[in-house]
Amino acid sequence: MTTSSLREKPVRDLARLAKQHGVPGWHSMRKDQLIRALVRRAKSGLATAEIRTETARTGGRQDQATDAAVAQRIAEARERLARAKNLSTGPEHGRGNRLPRDRMVLMVRGPHWMHAFWEITPRSIARAQAALGDEWHAARPNLRVLRIESGVDAGAAARVIREIEVHGGVKNWFIDVREPMRCRVEIGYRAASGRFHALARSNMVSTPSSPQRDTLDTHWSEIASDCDRIYAMSGGFSPEHNSPELRELFEERLQRPMAPRAARPRGEAVPGPAVRGDFQLEVDAEIIVYGATQPDARVTLQGEPVRVQPDGTFRVRVEMPNKRQVLPIIASSADGNRRQMVVMAVERNTKLLEPHGREAAEF
Repeated sequence: MTTSSLREKPVRDLARLAKQHGVPGWHSMRKDQLIRALVRRAKSGLATAEIRTETARTGGRQDQATDAAVAQRIAEARERLARAKNLSTGPEHGRGNRLPRDRMVLMVRGPHWMHAFWEITPRSIARAQAALGDEWHAARPNLRVLRIESGVDAGAAARVIREIEVHGGVKNWFIDVREPMRCRVEIGYRAASGRFHALARSNMVSTPSSPQRDTLDTHWSEIASDCDRIYAMSGGFSPEHNSPELRELFEERLQRPMAPRAARPRGEAVPGPAVRGDFQLEVDAEIIVYGATQPDARVTLQGEPVRVQPDGTFRVRVEMPNKRQVLPIIASSADGNRRQMVVMAVERNTKLLEPHGREAAEF
């Protein structure tokens, strides 16, 4: 369609062509206007065809690149899921030449916390996969808390009171305790049908009542300073509930034997130091503030930033002077559009009483 070929046509034919090609306003155009509009329309049509051809050519390459990227993301997602599902653990320090085996130890860290530690071999994971069969794909790593209702051992007297979904890549877990009880834990895989395949079971422990001190530290260097109390609360000195795995773990980490406590004959006098004029007692206190928020949130305590763990939890020690203090905890979203504040008020009232001494004969 050229200008010279269109000039040979009458206005009626030009108007019909303009109508066919969708030229807007064709019914009010003169011949020259119709010719120019038809030429522009023809050029636009050629350009559109070229664009479609190039798009079809490059679109194939883009589709191939998109398919490869999607396949890579799917493979990465499957790898992450496999890692999160794999409960097998590496060798523990201080084990010497001992062959790897399945074991699980439960320690009481205070009236409100228990600390579960486990080691699982890859062979046990393979056995679990074979035992669960078709249910393996939907099965999830699970930590179960079993309350001991009666008797010395678990047996039929154990009742599942909590199920905690865990993930691979870890070998210990803190469990919060709401009330004093006797319990043990076991780790394994829970299928969608509710079927549970256990991999390891812990020793039995008894959690203390709340007036006792609550310890949240996870580092063994800090456990060493209070290891006898933690070992005792975890059943280490009990002839009924003593667990070889518990003793073995403590001796590996502390590099010393955990000897049983020597029983003192009833009625034997307990030697004590003489009361002297320079006898002193110093007492101090601190509190632990802990909580959970979004992993990417920013948390401050009294205006100071608090470190947030990858799972969104945080924990910070705060000095507790002998006075009343207000502790504002503020969490802000990563974009700064949302904020939540919690205000805690605590008070310490310490009184120093007059010293009292007794003669050695009174003991």
